[in-house]
Amino acid sequence: MRAVVQRVSSAAVTIADGDAERDAGRIGPGLLVFVGVEREDGPDDVRYIAGKIRHLRVFEDPGDAGRHLNRSVAQAGGAVLVVSQFTLAGDCRKGRRPSFDAAASPEVARPLYDEVVEELRTAGLSVATGEFQATMRVELVNDGPVTLLLDSRKQF
Repeated sequence: MRAVVQRVSSAAVTIADGDAERDAGRIGPGLLVFVGVEREDGPDDVRYIAGKIRHLRVFEDPGDAGRHLNRSVAQAGGAVLVVSQFTLAGDCRKGRRPSFDAAASPEVARPLYDEVVEELRTAGLSVATGEFQATMRVELVNDGPVTLLLDSRKQF
């Protein structure tokens, strides 16, 4: 499982619904997280990714003159917007067109994506989401910028 985590001042996801658009999720300060589920992923990958998102210290402590990143999203009072993105499983090593062979099928990916969201909510975080398998428009104001890549296959 892969996740791209961005510290944001705000982020929103809208879904094209015919001629109109509708909001799917919106947050103020916090983390925008794109999650890509791969074929071999399971509960251990969910726990790893959700735990990293929850505990990453990527927010500055207002009392720290050195502006060190000492606080997690919960400690900073932020929210999390989780967006499914199968293209994170893309392999661009050969040719010009990415291969998505490593991406999990929707039947496998959706429950694991939902488990990541549920683990974050169970931990007490305010979590908004995109819409699984929808074409989404994601808007964000990257804060920092701070952008990190998590990969449950590269734990050790």
